[in-house]
Amino acid sequence: MTTYIIIGLIALILLSGLFIVKQQTAAIVERFGRFVSIRQSGLHFKIPVIDRIAGRISLRILQLDVIVETKTKDDVFVKLKVSVQYKVVQENVYDAFYKLDFPQDQITSYVFDVVRAVVPKMKLDDVFEKKDEIANAVKGELNVAMTNYGYDIIKALVTDIDPDQEVKVAMNRINAAERNKVAAQYDGDAERILIVEKAKAEAESKRLQGQGIADQRREIARGLEESVDVLNKVGINSQEASALIVVTQHYDTLQAIGGETNTNLILLPNSPQAGSEMLNDMVASFTASNQIGEAMKNQSIKNLDKGDKKTK
Repeated sequence: MTTYIIIGLIALILLSGLFIVKQQTAAIVERFGRFVSIRQSGLHFKIPVIDRIAGRISLRILQLDVIVETKTKDDVFVKLKVSVQYKVVQENVYDAFYKLDFPQDQITSYVFDVVRAVVPKMKLDDVFEKKDEIANAVKGELNVAMTNYGYDIIKALVTDIDPDQEVKVAMNRINAAERNKVAAQYDGDAERILIVEKAKAEAESKRLQGQGIADQRREIARGLEESVDVLNKVGINSQEASALIVVTQHYDTLQAIGGETNTNLILLPNSPQAGSEMLNDMVASFTASNQIGEAMKNQSIKNLDKGDKKTK
């Protein structure tokens, strides 16, 4: 009976020396407080009571988010969220476990130092445009510092830039004003195009209207010329024919006016001799006009003859 108890105790002690290390994890084994070995994933054995697992360290990629508040070159306070992705180098587990107690605090300190050294040299707009430069500066500084402790910096990202609330409101107002300016320019261009096209249309309309009036007057003149030729053939001279045509047009005009539906009153000479007097007046006017024209023509000829004599 005693033998079975002893065997059981020995088996229990041996079993207590077995331990499992999970995937992507390393276990540090110490013996009486002194480092013995690093065990990777799998089933392992340690000497019971004498050896102990001092700690386990993850070999996975970890992420640390650091929020840094600083001031830009144009005196704007801004908060930057920097996400640092890092991991323990498998060959340097010893350094990562024994050289550094709180790696996250160390990384946070370096992030603060780099961001507060780089961002104050930039204006707020440059911070948004050059956030990759800030991230690269953080990664470069961390790589130099953390390699000595067995850590590898995979990536550093500036994931958020949050200016002061008043600054954001002002930026939104500036953006809205800029967009309103562009919209006003487009509206002005559209209105100018409409005005230009309307002016072109009106000019074309006037041109066509003038052409139509010119064609109308040309046809009227051709008709008057034909009428004068017909009257000359029956013994009526040009002056009388012209006066007769004018009188005829006068009465045609009165007839057209009378034909309008909105015309209620037409004033006509009440004398029976009014028509003949109008005709006589027109004939006399044409005669006087022709006489004046002949006199001016003769005077011009005389002036030319005098000029030729003086030249000789």
